[in-house]
Amino acid sequence: MSEARGEGRDQSGNLSFVVGCVDEDHRGSEEGGRIKNEGEMRKGEEEDDDKDDDSPPERQIVVGICSMMKKSKSKPMTQIMERLCKFEYITVVIFPEEVILSQPVDKWPLCDCLVSFHSKGFPLDKAVEYAKLRNPLLINDLNMQYYIQDRREVYRILQEEGIDLPRYAVLSRDPDRPEECNLVEGEDHVEVNGEVFPKPFVEKPVSAEDHNVYVYYPTSAGGGSQRLFRKIGSRSSVYSPESCVRKTGSYIYEEFMPTDGTDVKVYTVGPDYAHAEARKSPALDGKVERDSEGKEIRYPVMLSAMEKLVARKVCLAFKQTVCGFDLLRANGHSFVCDVNGFSFVKNSMKYYDDCAKVLGNMVMRELAPQFHIPWSIPLEAEDIPIVPTTSGTMMELRCVIAIIRHGDRTPKQKMKMEVRHPLFFALFEKYGGYKSGKLKLKKPKQLQEVLDIARLLLAELGQHTDCEIEEKKGKLEQLKTVLEMYGHFSGINRKVQLTYLPNGQPKASSEEEECPTEGPSLLLVLKWGGELTPAGRVQAEELGRAFRCMYPGGQGDYAGFPGCGLLRLHSTYRHDLKIYASDEGRVQMTAAAFAKGLLALEGELTPILVQMVKSANMNGMLDSDSESLTDCQQRVKVRLHEIMQKDQDFTEADYQKLAPTGSPSLVTSMKTIGNPVRTCDQVYALIQRLTSQIRRRLEDPKSADLQLYHSETLELMLQRWSKLERDFRNKSGRYDISKIPDIYDCVKYDTQHNATLDLEDTLELFRLSRALADIVIPQEYGINKAEKMDIAQAYCLPLMKKIQLDLQRTHEDEAVNKLHPLYSRGVMSPGRHVRTRLYFTSESHVHSLLSIFRYGGLLDEVKDQQWKQAMDYLSAVSELNYMTQIVIMLYEDNNKDPGSEERFHVELHFSPGVKGCEDEENVPLGFGFRPASAENQEKQTNQGSLEDLSQDETDRALSLSEPISIKRSPMIRNRKTGSMEVLSETLPTSSKGTSYRLFPSCSCQSPEIKQTGLELFSMPAVKRFSVSFARHPTNGFEGCSMVPSIYPLETLHNSLSLKQVDKFLNAVCEHSSDAHAKTMKALSALFDTSSQGYSQTHTYPHPPKALSSSETPVRSPECPLWYSSGPSSTVFSGRSSSPTSVNPDKNFSFSE
Repeated sequence: MSEARGEGRDQSGNLSFVVGCVDEDHRGSEEGGRIKNEGEMRKGEEEDDDKDDDSPPERQIVVGICSMMKKSKSKPMTQIMERLCKFEYITVVIFPEEVILSQPVDKWPLCDCLVSFHSKGFPLDKAVEYAKLRNPLLINDLNMQYYIQDRREVYRILQEEGIDLPRYAVLSRDPDRPEECNLVEGEDHVEVNGEVFPKPFVEKPVSAEDHNVYVYYPTSAGGGSQRLFRKIGSRSSVYSPESCVRKTGSYIYEEFMPTDGTDVKVYTVGPDYAHAEARKSPALDGKVERDSEGKEIRYPVMLSAMEKLVARKVCLAFKQTVCGFDLLRANGHSFVCDVNGFSFVKNSMKYYDDCAKVLGNMVMRELAPQFHIPWSIPLEAEDIPIVPTTSGTMMELRCVIAIIRHGDRTPKQKMKMEVRHPLFFALFEKYGGYKSGKLKLKKPKQLQEVLDIARLLLAELGQHTDCEIEEKKGKLEQLKTVLEMYGHFSGINRKVQLTYLPNGQPKASSEEEECPTEGPSLLLVLKWGGELTPAGRVQAEELGRAFRCMYPGGQGDYAGFPGCGLLRLHSTYRHDLKIYASDEGRVQMTAAAFAKGLLALEGELTPILVQMVKSANMNGMLDSDSESLTDCQQRVKVRLHEIMQKDQDFTEADYQKLAPTGSPSLVTSMKTIGNPVRTCDQVYALIQRLTSQIRRRLEDPKSADLQLYHSETLELMLQRWSKLERDFRNKSGRYDISKIPDIYDCVKYDTQHNATLDLEDTLELFRLSRALADIVIPQEYGINKAEKMDIAQAYCLPLMKKIQLDLQRTHEDEAVNKLHPLYSRGVMSPGRHVRTRLYFTSESHVHSLLSIFRYGGLLDEVKDQQWKQAMDYLSAVSELNYMTQIVIMLYEDNNKDPGSEERFHVELHFSPGVKGCEDEENVPLGFGFRPASAENQEKQTNQGSLEDLSQDETDRALSLSEPISIKRSPMIRNRKTGSMEVLSETLPTSSKGTSYRLFPSCSCQSPEIKQTGLELFSMPAVKRFSVSFARHPTNGFEGCSMVPSIYPLETLHNSLSLKQVDKFLNAVCEHSSDAHAKTMKALSALFDTSSQGYSQTHTYPHPPKALSSSETPVRSPECPLWYSSGPSSTVFSGRSSSPTSVNPDKNFSFSE
């Protein structure tokens, strides 16, 4: 940097700055370029006196550092001040702490420029007094620092400046009368001064010095709160089951912003310079990520043009040249949630250089204008160079879309009863049931009201046996028992549905006795069970952990290479991840557990669910209302029932009727069954035998306190089976085929989780009910191809549209949050950006989506050998079990012409989910997982790819190999059913006892891979699912249970072009009925709107259209940095560069 020499006089010849020492008559020190404290200053003065007065001394600008010693001597301050001293005319003086605290201000050292800021114990009043007395140039305004200590004032100033901040309300309490305040607390919301904040919301103390910020979660996500605090060791927050807000003190209540688990910290140095870093949100799991030196891991990110404008506004509004503040990036917008005042970036040499340069320039221009210091701001690189791929056919992974079924659950159960009591009608009216004739009650308060009615009616029944209560006592008792389970309510595991019946219920099922009654009634359906089990959580978490290996750099043990793989990708904002789930508790919890494994999080699932999983207003994309079946489904069910009610062996005609697609799995099941009615007789007899065994156990005193899996008791188990026994066969002796899935569900659950009971004949019951279920379940989604497509489109149309958008947007959309290239050492391609969209749903959507790929005409089996093999494999799969996955991966080949059809390459992979309880010998064999293959079949496979990819290939794309030169091999099938392979790597869990990992770590190859001659392409890591069962601890008393592992992904096709897939999706969506087309018109607008948080709906007026790169304005060199709109990559984080349409009237919102 060039500073002109001169005497330091202004045009009139007067000195424009004075010497910084206590004796005002003295002249400046000659020792430029050193940081001095007051003692050194005095010594320098004495030496000056001895010098010859003839040589004119060089005058110095003294920059005084007035703060607590801990701050003055901190590493960032020292680094910046050392650089500042390199300015020839600047000397830095640090005010000693004892002088600041004990001396009057007229005894403080003199300075021309003051850097002073408040921290704990600092006398801000004295600093203000000193500034009045000496009038130095202030780097950070002192009076404004009083405001920064009060969050109410900070928010007021932000609002006045027009800066976006979360919706908030202030609750001020009088400390003497804390109960007198405008706060109304509900089960799932608070009302502050008349403004309602539904959970999740944030509660912040009004004092900015108090870091005890609490986030409260809704009961539908598990309730409780996350308590944030100043970092202690490696923790910054802890989860608490407490759901009630604090009752003393004054707080700000604000809307919780769904940020996908990352916060951005921005550091300004003057209005034209801002540095930004991302870190993991402290509310996510409370664990602070630290590097090898124990420092919190943060990643520099690029700010969009709008965010730079916000940084400028914050810096000027608070009059703090050096200023830190927090940004939340949510729903395509950026919100300021905290302003911290004076703070420096830690551990960034470039920032230290920049900061000293900006401050030095500022001081020299203000205090020594005659030197004409050129005003140069260190500029950031606006766009990011994308590192070219290495030689050889390499492809860059651009997008991963996965549709995943939820994990292992308890058996779903329901009970129906007709109710006529006025109390039920009053409840129906209270919650607006008459509007639609239907009512769904899930909230704890609502379920409590149902329970109160049941208790009241049972009490009345107990007193007067002849009273007019028509509700049957047995049913009321069951209602009461189920609602009292677990000792608390959570919307995740029980719900009550009420349907208005104007003329009462027609008596049809075996449950109802004949007792004709006139007048309207309500049908009460109680649903319970179907919760994610501890085993289901482990499965989801392990699958999440395994999914990391699909991303570049995921090979090798991630822990050894912090610069690698998905976790680095995610925390640097180069991973655009969105997780969606249907509104069922088990699906949401599966999604949260998966995210926990994928992103290496710890602790409870509730905070992860609230921050990472989007499930509100999904507009039926992942939910299916099983009550309203399509006409086609009704017809299929009727036909299915007819065929299954024949008391004779299946004939050739039956095979034609029931299995027109010739599916091997169906044909095998039909052969196992033979005569469907005889098989149902056997199943019925086995259920009777089972219930009598359970009754005998109940009478045995030894079994009195027997605890079954997941807190179930023998009584509850007996209720479960007795109900199936009653419902399966009606009075006329006919079987209700619709109960077969429930029977299979129950026996599968007990075979896996309650095997310790050693009940006889359970395996035979399992075998027969599975054979029946293998026919009934898949065929409920259509018997012939046309029906399968019709039903699939009814379920999946919105999801298909969304998948199409995900694939299209990946290559169109560059308007995403980006990593800053100048600071990103150790990251080979800072510009790379991978989009991941995960959709968690139930069996119906997975069946339907698979039907669309199989029967929708994606490829011709006759012409495409790979597709034929894939179809043969799929038709041999009998069950889409828990954690079934359909995965679509999009790659970009940077060597191909951007307009070419070969540029974007799509692959389809599939896994049938969790391994079954027995006869694994019969599972169909796929062809392995073969991602990113080239088009030329003749080339030899790259034999080195296995070893090469386990190296630290920081962010390289996966190496390519050829399609299908594969020898069929049962490499992943471990035949030792039930063998225990307990691994040493532990899994974080809240349970007592030790925990185990299901899979070997990424870096190991499965020994089975090495033994086979399989030419396995580029992906050894995903093959780590080789353990048949692993033990895992569940909650304390349950002991160990078997957690079956998950089948590996099998590649269905690995050389599709994006154009092919897009054309196919278009055709599928267009061929659906007119009704669907209308639905889609409404939906297509919604898909473009901003991201949806957990429980609130955010709608915004039309946003400005993001600039596409072709319309980038050129910035003139004299324009300040913030003026730049930059290329599209810096405008509107997380929003598509194509124009988006937002309908502010709609209460839906979708993110890309």
